[in-house]
Amino acid sequence: MSNALPEAVDAWRMVSGRRIFEGRIRLDSMPRLAMYLADTEGECGYLLEFDRDASGVATLGIHAQARLPLVCQRTLDRFELPVAVRQTLGLIRNEAEEAGLPERCEPLLVPPDGMLRLADAIEDELILAVPVVPVSEVGAPADGRVWQDNEDTQEPQKAPGQANPFAALAEWKKHAG
Repeated sequence: MSNALPEAVDAWRMVSGRRIFEGRIRLDSMPRLAMYLADTEGECGYLLEFDRDASGVATLGIHAQARLPLVCQRTLDRFELPVAVRQTLGLIRNEAEEAGLPERCEPLLVPPDGMLRLADAIEDELILAVPVVPVSEVGAPADGRVWQDNEDTQEPQKAPGQANPFAALAEWKKHAG
């Protein structure tokens, strides 16, 4: 097991050695993820496991936990979304190999030189965990207003000159017929 996250590793050698990497990575070191965040304060804990499954498929297990600072789209306030990622990636050399992956595996195309950037793999999974519309559960309106559709509410009373035009038409049809 290694605490330091190397910039790039030979994916196939890591699978052969069943290597495990564990540690923490700062959110400010992930520029693509930063585009979705309110700021880059904080870090992500990770556990990366290279292995082969029962059918011999090379895999990379990614376990990551972070509190992502986001902007609530209801209140526009910053909040931290707790995220726990557990993903098994099937390592493939070309797109044709994707069909041979078990259903539980997402494909990860390894470059021709075999070198895999581990921080990018973690960053990709965190990006996928960001909601399309971030909303804080504690971001409900402070005045207690709740938007709802009340079907049982009574129709407002109308002034005498504002009668329903269809009701007037129905009345006319009664007398004309």
